[in-house]
Amino acid sequence: MQRLNALREEVNTWEGIATQLQDLQGLAELLEEEPDDEVRTEVEQSLNALEQQIEQLEFALMLSGEHDEKNAILSIHAGSGGVDAQDWAEMLLRMYLRWAEKHHFRTQVYDYSEGEEAGVKSVTVEIEGRYAYGYLRSEAGTHRLIRLSPFDAAHRRHTSFAKVEVMPDIEDAIEIVIRPEDLEVDTFRSTGAGGQHVNKTDSAVRMRHIPTGIVVTCQNERSQIQNREVALKLLRARLYELELKKREEETARLKGAHVEADFGTQIRSVIVHPYNIVKDHRTGYETSDTSGYLAGDIDPFIHAYLQEKASGLESSPA
Repeated sequence: MQRLNALREEVNTWEGIATQLQDLQGLAELLEEEPDDEVRTEVEQSLNALEQQIEQLEFALMLSGEHDEKNAILSIHAGSGGVDAQDWAEMLLRMYLRWAEKHHFRTQVYDYSEGEEAGVKSVTVEIEGRYAYGYLRSEAGTHRLIRLSPFDAAHRRHTSFAKVEVMPDIEDAIEIVIRPEDLEVDTFRSTGAGGQHVNKTDSAVRMRHIPTGIVVTCQNERSQIQNREVALKLLRARLYELELKKREEETARLKGAHVEADFGTQIRSVIVHPYNIVKDHRTGYETSDTSGYLAGDIDPFIHAYLQEKASGLESSPA
């Protein structure tokens, strides 16, 4: 039903555009017979609005991956840089939450590990909305921040790193078998926000998948059962991502293509001292509006990445 509703909405959108174009064509023919500046202005404004709408729809056509329409599970981990890196991780979290809000996506934080002095060590958040994963997959990688450190008494320039992971929320769309004997489950008392139930019961869940060593935690739900369900959901997504990477590596090996590691090399740098610039090292796209970028205006970077990927696919031999 969700798929049907999405397709119906898409068809209605294109049919609505076709109807508006027919109406505007009729007005244009009338203008040729009886010029009217007011009607001409109205037609031009309507055409500009339609052009922008079509550009957005054409861009959405690039989101044609198998899981692009799905929700996204986004994790941020502080890297090297000490307290500054943990603060940078929290800045990235705030940036993505604001981006999601602008797109009217719903968000829910599943696991939040506070930093020792400031910021966060790691955080996992689900972003719910059509094409959330398709947009955010461009953000996976290492992000670098260069600034005058607010945590340095001498106010020196520091470089901080944070790693962003993005996975599709696969729900039950793919078969990932998790055997109970392959799980090691620990419970502990939640340490974050949670009201009167915090620290009274061992409601938080840490789950380790023994064959792969993958560990997930969830402590934000009120009951242990809810936290366990969410942890299983996160584990299933991570196991799917692991399996997908294995297939991609095997495909690349058979084709003889070189596979570059995603993590360990910055994909994007944010510099706020001695000048302001945000630059994506994969596409070359950059902006001097660091404030807007950190406030969630990341769409131009997402668009540039997807256009580059689409161009690469178009130019590759069949």
